[in-house]
Order: sequence, then C-alpha cells, then structure tokens
Amino acid sequence: MVLGRHPRTAAWAAAAVLILVPAAAACGDDNGAPEAPARSPATSPPVTPDKNQPSDLTAARSAVEKNWRTFFDPKASTDDKVRVLQNGEQMRRVLTAFANDPNAARSSAKVTDVKFTSATEADVTYDLLVGGQPAVPNSKGTSVLQDDVWKVSVKTLCALVQLSGNAPAVPGC
Repeated sequence: MVLGRHPRTAAWAAAAVLILVPAAAACGDDNGAPEAPARSPATSPPVTPDKNQPSDLTAARSAVEKNWRTFFDPKASTDDKVRVLQNGEQMRRVLTAFANDPNAARSSAKVTDVKFTSATEADVTYDLLVGGQPAVPNSKGTSVLQDDVWKVSVKTLCALVQLSGNAPAVPGC
C-alpha cells in the first residue's frame, strides 16, 4: 500500500503523531528534562528594517523549524507539544485524544519552507511522513508568535484533525 495514495490514512497518522503517551518524555534529552521551546531572541540585532518581518529572520526561522520538529516528534511528550502549540493548554484535550493511537509512533513531519507574512505569523510548508516516508508532501500550515515562542497554529492542528475525519469529535476545532 502506498500511503501517498491514501491521504485520509496519512492525515490520521499525522494527526495521531501530535500526541504520544506522556511517558515518552523521558526520551527527550540526556538529563531527562524536557527541552524548552525555541524562543524568539529578545535582544538580537535587527537584520531587516521591514516591520512586517521578524527582526531576526534567521533566528525566527530556526525557532519555527525546531518547534515544529518538537510538535510532530513521536517521542515528544504531550507537555512538550502543548508548549509549542498556539493556545496549547486550551488544546490539551485534543492532543491527549490521540495519545494511544498506534499510528502516532510512525508519523512525523519535516519543515521544507518558512515564509514570514508578518512579524508574528509565518506560512510553513512541510512533508507529513509515515514510517519516515513522505505520505502527504507539501502540506501547508501556519506558525504564530505567542509569548515570544514561535508555535504551530491551532488552525494547522484543526486542519489535520479535519483531514483525518475526526473534526466533529474534537473540541476546539
């Protein structure tokens, strides 16, 4: 079966990856402490005078990519995912709803492009992977700057949930 030909299955798997059993948090770093989300540097010198862009595009892009990796990492805990999701605490129930799905352990995402649309928002292009293979390439999502952290937008999470066919059952979407 080629997963790219079954976008609903791939989307379900991708949505399922959003949450894993919280015990997976111990797989984080060497000292067992969860990795902090990448923050936008407060004191970085401006790289561009454009008010519609982050002041440090390189640092902002790096933070977006790092936090998307965390959000889609099958080994990241729900707490880690909450920290890098817009309004994460309010969406915790959505994240934990997928915690026991077996597809979650096989799914991940790879950011392929970030385009800033303002100083606080970015369009993100990414490949949804199942078993390390592209299942839904060139997927589109957004990232938002919230509390000085570039986070995966709720809009992106809800689009994945809707694609999986579970939108009516998911509060907050």
